Amino acid sequence: MRAEERIIPAVREQMKRAIADADGNEVLFVASLDSVGMIDTVTVPAHGHQTAVAAPPVHTERGDVVIHNHPSGVLTPSDADIQVAAQLAAGGIGSFIVDNAVERLVVVVEPVRRRALQPLDVDALCEVLGPGGALSRLHPGYEPRDSQVRMLSVVAESFNEAQIAVVEAGTGTGKSFAYLIPALAWAASNEERVVISTATITLQQQLIEKDIPEVQKILGTSEKAVLVKGRGNYLCPLRLSEAIDEEGLLGMGRDSLAALRKWSDETPTGSKSELPFPVSEAVWSRVNSDPDACTGMRCRQQVNCFVMRARREAAAARILVANHHLLFADLALRIRGVGFDQAAVLPPFQRLIIDEAHTMEQSATSYFSHAFSRHSIARSCARLYRSVGTRSFGLSILLEQLGANQWSELPGMIDSVHAAADVLNAVALAGDGSSRRLPMDIDSETRARLNREMDEVRSRILLLTDYVSVRIRGLSDDDRDRPEVHETRQIVRRLQEVATLCERIAHCEDDPKTVYWLDRRPGGGDPFVRFVGTPVEIGPVLTEAVYEPFETVVCTSATLSVDGSFAYWAERVGLDGADSQRVRFASLPSPFRFDRQVLLAAPTDAPAPESGDYLAFLSRFVTEVLELSEGSGLVLFTSYGMLDAVYAAVHPNLSAAGITVLRQGDDDRSRLLRAFTADTSSVLFATDSFWEGVDAPGQTLRVVVICRLPFRVPTDPVLRARMDLLTSRGESAFARLSLPEAVIRLKQGFGRLMRRADDRGVVIVTDSRIVSKPYGALFVSSLPQTAQSIKSSQAILEDIERFLW
Repeated sequence: MRAEERIIPAVREQMKRAIADADGNEVLFVASLDSVGMIDTVTVPAHGHQTAVAAPPVHTERGDVVIHNHPSGVLTPSDADIQVAAQLAAGGIGSFIVDNAVERLVVVVEPVRRRALQPLDVDALCEVLGPGGALSRLHPGYEPRDSQVRMLSVVAESFNEAQIAVVEAGTGTGKSFAYLIPALAWAASNEERVVISTATITLQQQLIEKDIPEVQKILGTSEKAVLVKGRGNYLCPLRLSEAIDEEGLLGMGRDSLAALRKWSDETPTGSKSELPFPVSEAVWSRVNSDPDACTGMRCRQQVNCFVMRARREAAAARILVANHHLLFADLALRIRGVGFDQAAVLPPFQRLIIDEAHTMEQSATSYFSHAFSRHSIARSCARLYRSVGTRSFGLSILLEQLGANQWSELPGMIDSVHAAADVLNAVALAGDGSSRRLPMDIDSETRARLNREMDEVRSRILLLTDYVSVRIRGLSDDDRDRPEVHETRQIVRRLQEVATLCERIAHCEDDPKTVYWLDRRPGGGDPFVRFVGTPVEIGPVLTEAVYEPFETVVCTSATLSVDGSFAYWAERVGLDGADSQRVRFASLPSPFRFDRQVLLAAPTDAPAPESGDYLAFLSRFVTEVLELSEGSGLVLFTSYGMLDAVYAAVHPNLSAAGITVLRQGDDDRSRLLRAFTADTSSVLFATDSFWEGVDAPGQTLRVVVICRLPFRVPTDPVLRARMDLLTSRGESAFARLSLPEAVIRLKQGFGRLMRRADDRGVVIVTDSRIVSKPYGALFVSSLPQTAQSIKSSQAILEDIERFLW
């Protein structure tokens, strides 16, 4: 094609000058198209040499064209050109090649042409949920809910106005339909991708299997929706092949590996959730997809790659459902250089809905932290070299076969890194506590030794990475583009990141924006320490990764406010200082009649929770309550110690009364919940994750006992650092952080009771501080209005009997 057919004359001359100024080497242009598809503007973000130029994605956006010249005059795209063009195309970006004279042009991929957005008809969408609307026609028993219609209106307007909407929707609102209807309508009319992120697999499955198909039926759309999973959920054919080769005929896992090989030939997805037989975590971790071992398009097993299949499936979808961890993994890559117009973990998207948004800070904090342990170092080193018996494996064996250099010193260098990491781990294990903040939680002598060993690990890692890098540079140009070389570079970068974190930890006093801490893990009888660096404030990261790049962001949950105010949550996630014209907040009440169907009780004669008499009182009172209710109870704790003590005290009497007593830790979470919901007379003693995500409607759950107000233990290093930051600003860490966080947590526990409109039951808070402390009123006022019984424990038992029976 003649270049003048696609590029206006002035721009052609501009490009010719730029190429001449670069001495005829490759130049990268980013171009924009006019209304008739002609390139009318270009910028020059990068220069290269005779055969290559970098293609930095941060300079491009949807509808642009990336152009580079071939100095040779041969415009046939190379394999690298095609690979880059494919990556750009996923973000709607085109790719052209020209000669140095800008006379000839080859279109590798056309860009997606920008089109005018079609705003949603908010009133028409609201009618879908109204009396006689499409939803009531599909479900004759459906009763319109004002709060659901109001939420739909807020979400639809946020799509139309490119706003950030924060919506607290009480239990029973039907919030998934309220955001799915505008999301699917927008995707259908504007051909833009919408990502819906949730905290729990239960909600993800509900959206994909039930809610989205129903909304598609209501709207008459057929937009493709895909559940996106992390790569660790998929089998990696290359790692499976390597594991089988290493295991040989006598390995302990050979039967499982053989079964996995047979399954890999039959499964269309390679997803762990679809395995027809059990596989131990130890075996799966050897064969699942690993980001440090993945070479993507360069992999020699690319054709068989299940992750690539899943990504192609996601790229073809307009609605993606993911979990928060996957979302933040994607966003981390984007702000580190991938940009927002190309595929990262997820394909590019323009609109984002975050459900269960009360967990945003926790999820983002976890993902944007940096960590290493002796195990993570060992995994990276094992990719380079490992031995099984008399046989050797690893990338170095493959690279040595290329013949450029000998790698004979590598095994000894890796052993040296292992030894240093083991010593560092041993030093860090000394002392009390499961987690300790640096430097204040360890004595000066241990601190000095920890720094010495940290520096030793760093030095040995850098010697290793330098050794490997020198050998890579000694390879020919063709060999340096091989998959195994690309993977080796990834391992080197990962180890260099560990070395950098070692240096930062050793000088942690110089970094006020990060808290560095030691996280002790049990390790199945072989304890180890994770060395972690966590942002003290996550708000600035979320602003850069979420609020600024996306046109629409919807954050929703049943528990975002404290006493009717969003101030706490907004401050924690960086929305406290946001433009009021762009951010809107809405608190929508539950349609459930809590005032008639829930009794909130708090015994006035309960000892203080720190009192030595509290456990005896709690054990007696819980037994009496659960015998009265004939089971159907969820007892929530804030510590495993108290859980075990109360369980041991009440189990004999409850069992004798024919009540099945289940305890967290006796089985995995999903099986415990199935057993609990299947037996309406059972009771479940639990902590941690059971404060949320438990959905047990009807007779299964009629009593929730909250044994302690859920204040987080102030020994947590990240919490302490955030409290210290508030204190340094002259603010009350208790009032601004600890208290509102506990209120949100209590609201989650309270929310386990009412899951359906006809549910009925009792929530009992046995912690006397809800009655005796001034801040106790804040907990109560943040809950829905209920019937109350703030009396002696004996009088409460009488009220419970009248209320339930």
